[in-house]
Amino acid sequence: MPCDDELVKRYPHMTFDKHWALDDTATYLLGACAAMVTAICQMPLQPENRRRFLNVSLVKGAQATTAIEGNTLTDAEVEKVSEGKSLAASKEYQEREVRNILDAMNEILREVAVGGATSLISADLMKRFHHGVGKELGEHFDAIPGQFRTDSRVVGPYRCPRPQDIEDLVTCLCKWLAKEFAFPTNEQTFSQAVIQAIVTHVYVEWIHPFGDGNGRTGRLLEFYILMRGGNPDIASHILSNHYNETRPEYYRQLDQASKTRDLSAFLRYAIQGYYDGLESVLAALSADSVETSWKYLVHARFAERHYHKKTVFKRRRRLALAMPPDRALSLDEAMMLSPDLMREYAPLTARTLERDLEELRDMEIVTKEQGGRYRANLSLLVPHMATRRVKPTARDVAGIS
Repeated sequence: MPCDDELVKRYPHMTFDKHWALDDTATYLLGACAAMVTAICQMPLQPENRRRFLNVSLVKGAQATTAIEGNTLTDAEVEKVSEGKSLAASKEYQEREVRNILDAMNEILREVAVGGATSLISADLMKRFHHGVGKELGEHFDAIPGQFRTDSRVVGPYRCPRPQDIEDLVTCLCKWLAKEFAFPTNEQTFSQAVIQAIVTHVYVEWIHPFGDGNGRTGRLLEFYILMRGGNPDIASHILSNHYNETRPEYYRQLDQASKTRDLSAFLRYAIQGYYDGLESVLAALSADSVETSWKYLVHARFAERHYHKKTVFKRRRRLALAMPPDRALSLDEAMMLSPDLMREYAPLTARTLERDLEELRDMEIVTKEQGGRYRANLSLLVPHMATRRVKPTARDVAGIS
């Protein structure tokens, strides 16, 4: 055990050993998370779309981790801050709080995702992240940025460890993390990285090494460990967003874990949120990929056609590009796909719109369903698979064996 018995007796919920067990569901979810991360990292994105997804992730992450602590800025306001804009003077403190998190997250991304620089979790790293959290907050931050607290603290029903024990507790934590999660030997799996990130976050909450900003510092460490373990930058917000969206459960799980001295339930709760978040990111990326492929398909099909009238060519191409991927449309609905199309078809007859859709059907860009509704032919973009399995004969089985 990396910590002396007397210290563990004083804080029995901090055992500095593997005090959790993953059930079958949590184990499955971790495996599915690893598969989704691989899929996300291999998904091609246009540079402008990648920048957009990354910005959304950073904004959501900064908004969520500060909202948990009471910051009331909206996503739109946080996005303004991320663009370098200033908010109203009455929100100067909240703006500074969010900007600190954005700066810290971007610094981690530059170091880890771009520069490939990683390090073990240490007291110095904790202090560095805490300094970033609290810089220039003045009297709004009840701690000295980058320094462990020297006073006693009580948070709700939880009595934090004595200040004279903080250095030893942090040392115990860092030594245990290095040993338990195999990062120094370069043998850490992605699942181990996820568990380490969550466990580290919880232990920082329990040790409460700083007077203020412990939650934000713990979640930055969680973010750092996930990035170090291979989490894609465009999914960097997921856990903080999950904790914020389920805030009462987040606090309940933290409290229960300290009372039961068991992290199993908290891990299950966090891993489920991580899985759900990755699923949402993958769905958004897939939708973006479909949109990009659809545009390419439409332009390629029209490049094969020759029109005498450019206005007809452009109108039909705009109609094809505007077709939604998820529903079939009547003639009236097709006309109202966009303000530009509404203006273009307004002086024309319904028969013209129908001819245009039939032309797209002839080009196999749309299909026509019963009832006369038209649907984007997305089957052109995906691999086909058998819808009916043929039972192998005895001869087939013999041949296989």
